[in-house]
Amino acid sequence: MIGRWHGLVIDCPDPQGLAEFYEKLLGMIRVQDDGAFVVIGDAPDRPGVAFARVEDWQPPKWPDETAHMHFDVRVDDLAAAGEKVLALGARRLEGGGERFHVYADPAGHPFCLVR
Repeated sequence: MIGRWHGLVIDCPDPQGLAEFYEKLLGMIRVQDDGAFVVIGDAPDRPGVAFARVEDWQPPKWPDETAHMHFDVRVDDLAAAGEKVLALGARRLEGGGERFHVYADPAGHPFCLVR
């Protein structure tokens, strides 16, 4: 092993807002907040997800671009979870199927709800 996973940094135009979206989606808490760089996780001493402000942000274009990552979030009920993420500011994207639906977070990053 060379090292241990410390976190994942997601570029976005509004770190505060996107952190709040993922806090609600993933049930995490804010463990660091420097304005332009916000980290959420389950504890301050464990790996987290960070959101970094990037000027002139351009979201990926789903499904046209293949060089990106996305969250898969396991849920019990796709329809109920879909309604909740839409209420948080997500939008539905094309694609998916019986076992997963594709959405974009408020900054345009794709993520999937998976049953």
